[in-house]
Amino acid sequence: MRITTFNPQIITKDAEPVVRLFETLGFQRRHTKEAIGELGVTGIRMQDAGGFYLDISQSDYLPVDCIEAIRMNVDDFDEAFRLLTDHGFKNFYGDRVVENPSSRSAVMIAPSGFVINLVQHI
Repeated sequence: MRITTFNPQIITKDAEPVVRLFETLGFQRRHTKEAIGELGVTGIRMQDAGGFYLDISQSDYLPVDCIEAIRMNVDDFDEAFRLLTDHGFKNFYGDRVVENPSSRSAVMIAPSGFVINLVQHI
């Protein structure tokens, strides 16, 4: 398994105020994907002039208003998923994986509460 990107991510119930904040800090939207998978997640990719990436996702499935995470894109989702579960991570969505024509993802939570959004682009 190879990590292809690694950057901060904010998962929230209301993405627009977060997007506006980071726009004032110099970030620009690179792209937005709406209604991702059966869970209907919205994903917003941002980048600043220095090349730093930030992902902001909106999900109605959160038990709190906001979760800070690391987005980790990999070339082999199944291998990375096994590696994380072997280290005690649990899938936030239970047995479900967010799938769409261009990617697979799962929000993985460590026993300590550390969050990794595991993603593979297809």
